[in-house]
Amino acid sequence: MSGPVLVLVGPPAAGKTTVGTAVAAARGLAFRDTDRDVENATGTTVADLFVEHGEPHFRALEEQAVARAVAEHDGVLALGGGAVTSALTRDLLVAHGRSGGTVVWLDVDVASAARRVGLSRDRPLLAVNPRAMLRTMLEQRAPLYAEVATHRVATAGRLPEEVVAEVLAVLTPEESS
Repeated sequence: MSGPVLVLVGPPAAGKTTVGTAVAAARGLAFRDTDRDVENATGTTVADLFVEHGEPHFRALEEQAVARAVAEHDGVLALGGGAVTSALTRDLLVAHGRSGGTVVWLDVDVASAARRVGLSRDRPLLAVNPRAMLRTMLEQRAPLYAEVATHRVATAGRLPEEVVAEVLAVLTPEESS
């Protein structure tokens, strides 16, 4: 298998960055986040890209960043919450899973996600009525996360260490070394 040892998908506030950095550290792997890739490539934040250029522009950049990262990165990769809205990205992730890669959906409930997000200005789609937007987002994207995931790990009401331990447990021995 080539590509990332682990790809993490899930909604905003599911814990992709927290879990991803911890899993990478535990296995001595590099961590990569496609939102950071987009920010580094453009020199601006995801939130500013949304405001200045709109969601479609950001999604096109994100799709390219995911394709590059899946092709180049061999560590732990975290995708932005909306990356799965791209059919091309979903196809890439399904193919990665079929070729032996691990794609974990970090699932979270609305109450937990709303608590974690708080009033964050870094999440442009959640700027107005975050709880309602989260509920809608979770309902719309759940089938997409399920389509690409090789494993689903619930994060609601759990400590990060518990989630990390479960994610580590789903990695095959050759992936975790």
